Amino acid sequence: MAILEQITGPRDLDRLSKAELTELAAEIRAFLIREVARTGGHLGPNLGVVELTVAMHRVFHSPRDAFVFDTGHQSYVHKLLTGRQDFSRLRQKGGLAGYPQRAESEHDIVESSHASSSLSWADGISRAFDITGQRDRAVVAVVGDGALTGGMTWEALNNISDDNRRRLVIVVNDNGRSYAPTIGGMARFLNGVRTQRSYRTLRGSSERAFSRLGHPGRAIYRGVRGATHGFLSRFVNNEALYSNLDIKYLGPIDGHDVAALEEALTQARDYGSPVIVHVITQKGQGFDPAINDEADRFHAVGQIDPETGEAIASAGRPSWTSVFADELVAIAREDERIVGITAAMLRPTGLDRLAAYDATRVLDVGIAEQHAVTTAAGLAFGGLHPVVAIYATFMNRAFDQVLMDVALHRAGVTFVLDRAGVTGPDGPSHHGMWDLALLQFVPGIRLAAPRDAARLEEQLREAVAVDDAPTVIRYPKGSVPDRLDAVRRTEDGVDVLLEAPHRDVLIIAIGSFAHLAMDVAQRVQAQGIGVTVVDPRWVVPVPASVVELARAHRIVITLEDGVRVGGIGTRVRQELRAAGVDTAVDELGLPDAFIDHAERGEILEDVGLSAQTIARNIVQQVLGTGRLPIARSLPGERALGLGEVQERAHRLSND
Repeated sequence: MAILEQITGPRDLDRLSKAELTELAAEIRAFLIREVARTGGHLGPNLGVVELTVAMHRVFHSPRDAFVFDTGHQSYVHKLLTGRQDFSRLRQKGGLAGYPQRAESEHDIVESSHASSSLSWADGISRAFDITGQRDRAVVAVVGDGALTGGMTWEALNNISDDNRRRLVIVVNDNGRSYAPTIGGMARFLNGVRTQRSYRTLRGSSERAFSRLGHPGRAIYRGVRGATHGFLSRFVNNEALYSNLDIKYLGPIDGHDVAALEEALTQARDYGSPVIVHVITQKGQGFDPAINDEADRFHAVGQIDPETGEAIASAGRPSWTSVFADELVAIAREDERIVGITAAMLRPTGLDRLAAYDATRVLDVGIAEQHAVTTAAGLAFGGLHPVVAIYATFMNRAFDQVLMDVALHRAGVTFVLDRAGVTGPDGPSHHGMWDLALLQFVPGIRLAAPRDAARLEEQLREAVAVDDAPTVIRYPKGSVPDRLDAVRRTEDGVDVLLEAPHRDVLIIAIGSFAHLAMDVAQRVQAQGIGVTVVDPRWVVPVPASVVELARAHRIVITLEDGVRVGGIGTRVRQELRAAGVDTAVDELGLPDAFIDHAERGEILEDVGLSAQTIARNIVQQVLGTGRLPIARSLPGERALGLGEVQERAHRLSND
């Protein structure tokens, strides 16, 4: 029986020999490559922390000792060692989450997958253990070198150093990368540690000298290795980074040497005060296709060939990201003021194409969304037009900067929010469902949601032409749907996609939900109810023509893939009331809840945002409120009677 199959919990690791631990590490890597290749997921980060996670579970006793992972995408090995070895539905509905999840195991604590927050969590947990007299419990936080580019990490370190009585171990998992290679002064410093000749030479010569003495010599070397690390750290001046914080430093440690890791972690555990253990790992370790991928070392993959690492081709249209990327380059060729800003997501947001065109016009600030936004305000003041490309879920972190640094100063900054709405497999912390509600009340902001590629290109150009206010373009994850042309465009830029001869229901569709709205309209019209479908294009501020169209209809339905509470539907309702329009408004969107991981279509079905469910509810609403199409029939048309409408509503509900 394979060793991995015998691991039902962390304490099963205690009985394994050094040779068995080596074999276990190999089995874990083979398992991850095989399973993640089939389902997709975060492969490279997990391949890099196999030995580290094994050593952590051998030295510490989870869940009594609290493990906190930053950001959590490297927790697959942790799941395997804590009894969760069914990866058949990884990141799928009913299967294991791609991040730690409390509902899965008592070994999981922090579910949020936003980077740089782990040390604040660890600070709070360790303080609580100290205050409540649980001083024998340790807290272990695993933070990547990429996360050290985030300001929140340093705020936490400052506070951790304020009280040295706690058993807090900070493991810096240093692989030189966040999503892609880590940037900035911190990255240069750590890279110097990894490559310092004096460190590598002295460590290697010491090990060889002791090894010549045979088994006793190797034992002596292992015993003094901790002291050697301290000596070597002075050689490479590494403690200069942490000395003023008054935090003990151990390292750097070979992150793929279980014995060395166990020794360092044991020393840190027994020290009785906060300790930083600097671990050098290789992202994608053990899988050549990942190692050879210089872009992101297979940080996150879809379905791939487990032998070659080649992506399994999927038929399809271009992604929203690629359409944006190409159009931004085209705009930049025409307008020298255009610059791009990313927060450690150059390739995922598509700004790598602008960087390939002109690297001087792209700024990667690391995992520092707040800094990215305020820097953009400064760039705008200096005469440029920054385009800040960021995942919608991470926009939450920089709201204050959007409000006070960009909007208050009327800065011409364009925010491009990728992965807006329901993203699917990555779960609650990655759904980009709060941006519409959060951003729409920022004074002066203009917010667009394109429905197809042509509209994305068009609205991106409109956005960068605005130099006196923030503009936002938001679009979902995945492939761009078919082009959907309007039957007409109003003077203020609203696209009318469908007009019925009688005006009963007005559907206001936000962004890619325009296609859902058209499906709904066809189903409702088949029951004899007139439907108009409009795409406002720019959803904030609400266009005047939308208000007038609402005045002419009996019922207004808003469709958005953002949270319903405080969303665009709410804004439309307020605008109608302000204009004296008493048309009933039904706001359809996502619930104010944390939505679990599943495929996008499954989630929308579960929350009632399928064409059939929406159409059935519209017909029932028309019937239930007495708002029948009788009075709205045009001359010469036969009006439907009450009985006929009831029959059609019943038929639709049973489709």
